[in-house]
Amino acid sequence: MTHPAPAPFPFHLLAPPDPLALPLPPAARPADGVRLLRGAVYAVPDGSRPLTVDLWLPGSAAGPVPLIVFVHGGAWRTGLRDDLGPRFRHWRPGPFARLARAGLAVACPDYRLTGEAVHPAQTDDLATALAWLHGRAGDLGVDTSRTVLWGESAGGHLAALTALTQHTRPGTATVTGCVTWYAPTDLASLAEDCPPGRFDAHDPATFEALLLGGPPAERPDAARDASPVGRVGPQAPPFLLLHGADDTIVPARQSVRLADALRRSGHHPDLRLLSGADHLWVGLSEEGVEECFTRTADFARACAKNGGRG
Repeated sequence: MTHPAPAPFPFHLLAPPDPLALPLPPAARPADGVRLLRGAVYAVPDGSRPLTVDLWLPGSAAGPVPLIVFVHGGAWRTGLRDDLGPRFRHWRPGPFARLARAGLAVACPDYRLTGEAVHPAQTDDLATALAWLHGRAGDLGVDTSRTVLWGESAGGHLAALTALTQHTRPGTATVTGCVTWYAPTDLASLAEDCPPGRFDAHDPATFEALLLGGPPAERPDAARDASPVGRVGPQAPPFLLLHGADDTIVPARQSVRLADALRRSGHHPDLRLLSGADHLWVGLSEEGVEECFTRTADFARACAKNGGRG
């Protein structure tokens, strides 16, 4: 007596659920007038951890609100998605809660770090986050046609690279502005901008080499591909670039390079070099730190108002 062969296992059942169909996390109330949805899954990359995003939303709004997408720093190697740096950790309410109170939504996404994947995985993740935010805009009450990217340090690099490569992608958020704080923008020229002995473009252990999968001097094509200065075109959104004039980690010349590239393409970036400020705004007065935050919020509101023109 023969027995029928067992039915093949339905391997499609092993696939993760579509993040667009997952329920959103319950809302917390970290401050008056603020809703916080922490840890919403926006992507499940193959062979990697699920990627999540925190969402800081106004407690109530008359209609869809503009969106800021904040990209954390940490040399592409570490970092927390909701950390703006040591100068802001004592703020009560915190910076993102302040923005939500002012009528701006803030999304803080994870992305794969260099211990998990190399470039372009990080900007691929941010592009996926923008598409997820666009797909969930109605649920979140956000207007993704008014989206400003903002990042500090390595996050500023990723924000700029994403703004310059994803802003016209269909089916996703429309990037109407970008803010960078003390960001590297030209990995191929970083050694030239650093003081002698500060950065070795042939060293495989630098953070930049870990991002590129090899030293910038040995991977020039990857270094150029990962550099915002080489991605500037006529459709670039408005930029606000803030950098400490005395930055000992990422030379201020890096922000100057991006501003120059934008000007050569007919844009009018707002470049501010802050005297006495080092990386992470070390050395800057409390008033100066507050001014950086206020200028960023004002820029985001202006971009939301004019749809990224200017």
